[in-house]
Amino acid sequence: MPNSDYSPAAYLEQLHAKQARLESLLHEFNAPAPQVFASAEQNFRLRAEFRLWREEGQRHYAMMTPGDKRTPILIERFPIASTLINQLMPRLKEAWSTSTALSERLFQVEFLTTLSGEALITLCYHRPLDEAWHAAATALAQDLNVSIIGRSRGKRTVIGRDYVVEKLEVAGRVFTYRQPEGAFTQPNGAVNTHMLNWAYEALGAQTDDLLELYCGNGNFTLPLSTRVRKVLATEISKSSVNAALANLADNQIENIELVRLSAEELTQALNKVREFRRLANIDLDSYQFGTVFVDPPRAGMDPDTCELVRRFPRILYISCNPDTLAENIRQLSDTHKITKTALFDQFPWTDHMESGVLLERK
Repeated sequence: MPNSDYSPAAYLEQLHAKQARLESLLHEFNAPAPQVFASAEQNFRLRAEFRLWREEGQRHYAMMTPGDKRTPILIERFPIASTLINQLMPRLKEAWSTSTALSERLFQVEFLTTLSGEALITLCYHRPLDEAWHAAATALAQDLNVSIIGRSRGKRTVIGRDYVVEKLEVAGRVFTYRQPEGAFTQPNGAVNTHMLNWAYEALGAQTDDLLELYCGNGNFTLPLSTRVRKVLATEISKSSVNAALANLADNQIENIELVRLSAEELTQALNKVREFRRLANIDLDSYQFGTVFVDPPRAGMDPDTCELVRRFPRILYISCNPDTLAENIRQLSDTHKITKTALFDQFPWTDHMESGVLLERK
């Protein structure tokens, strides 16, 4: 939604337009009106990535004009980014401006921050990193109170930790999350907290088990595990699986089994089409699944996965693409009906929206 007006009134107008679009897409399914969770208008984004652009002998933060790699937009402040990112940006720029060891062939900078106040900065280079860089980066990390990662031609040098730790409160309990550099995390922490609490309430207290597909670093897995007997969660990304396993241990949660499988592979396993060594120590027949939770990529669920989730009395679905959400619901609508709907404005000032639905067997 391109717009040069970033006033509160303009934000509400955009949010209402998103709500209308979601309601229109779900109208044919007689969905209830969505519960709407707004975002802050500024300082909501916890991560940011900038190219660096040389002009008049200085490197500047920049983003490229869409479709035009030759026309940079030079940036001094980035209002949609977290307050911490905006505090770090000028201090980092001053550091590279006065240090050849830090600035030589530096071409990209990435920030990852948390609501809990942690930060990790990734510096990307077109050269090998030497001892002079390591000494300068170590001093900078101490000065900024951050972790720093240097990336150079497939090599990675970590000063501090290669992850940040986020703390999110769900239903009065604080969960901690390791969020590794380069792995997917929800960019809008405050709205993510709304998503977690909505999913927790939508699921309700159950006496049976939960199957989760696309579990990532365990963002939803941790709080939802407190609502069921036990959880079987799957994720294909190795870095996300490692983070999720660490998060289970850090939060002392013991009723979750995590398996590195794609949704398609798990479908094959549950249908007994294939056996997987990664499931060798898991008795699938011991689970009494009452709910399946899915948070798929923008393409949505493939038809076979849709047929798999149809088996469950409850389908809790978080979507980053309302069009593929509607397509998936259309495939499920002969057996399930929508009983709860939500809109989460993860990405203010854009067309993108996150939504949630609870489908229950008719």
